[in-house]
Amino acid sequence: MIDIFELFAEYSYFGIFLVLIGINASPILMPPSWIVLTSFYLLDPTLNVVLLAIVGATGATIGRYFLKRISGLFRKFVGEEQKSNLDIIGDYLNHKKYGYVIASFLFGATPLPSNMLFIAYGLMRAKSIGIYVGFWFGRVLSYIVMIYFGNAVLRPFFEIFEDRLTGILLIDGVGIGVLVIFASINWTVLITEKKIKFVKPKIWRF
Repeated sequence: MIDIFELFAEYSYFGIFLVLIGINASPILMPPSWIVLTSFYLLDPTLNVVLLAIVGATGATIGRYFLKRISGLFRKFVGEEQKSNLDIIGDYLNHKKYGYVIASFLFGATPLPSNMLFIAYGLMRAKSIGIYVGFWFGRVLSYIVMIYFGNAVLRPFFEIFEDRLTGILLIDGVGIGVLVIFASINWTVLITEKKIKFVKPKIWRF
C-alpha cells in the first residue's frame, strides 16, 4: 500500500486527484478516502492542507458521480416495492429546496460511508446538482480537519482495525445494511403519517 502511495505521490496533486477518483468510483472494498488523503500528507508534509483538501474533495466528488451513474444501471434488478419507495423519497427531496444539498453535505462532512448514499442516489435516479455541491463542501471541510489531525486520527483507527481488510469489510457491511434498511422503509407512510413502517426487505430480483 505504501508503494502505491509513493508512486502516485510523485505526481503531486494530480496523482492524488486520480487516486481519489478511483477510490470513490468503487462501491466496496476501498479504504475511507480521508485515510488515503491523510496518508499522502504524512508522506509529504510540504503539501498545502487546504489545496490538498480541495483536490481530494474534487476527485472524490467526480468518483461518486461515476458510482452514481454505474449504480443507476442496476435499477432494473431492484424489487418493485423498493423501487417505488426510492422514487417517493427522491420526489420528496426534489421538492425540498436544499434536500439533496443537506443530505450530501452531512455524509460528506462526517465519517458516514457515502458509497451507499450514492448507490441509493443512482437507484433513485436522482439528478439534482445539489448532490455534488453539498458533498463537495462537506468533503473539503472534513478533509481539512482529518489532515490537520493526521496521526492523532489514524493511530486509534488502525489500533481498532489491526487487520485493515477486516476494517474495510466491516465498514462496507455497515453501509450495505444501512442501504437495505433505507430501501425497506415505507417512505409514503413516514412522510405523510410520520410513522416508521417497513416493506418486505427484498431489494434484488432476478
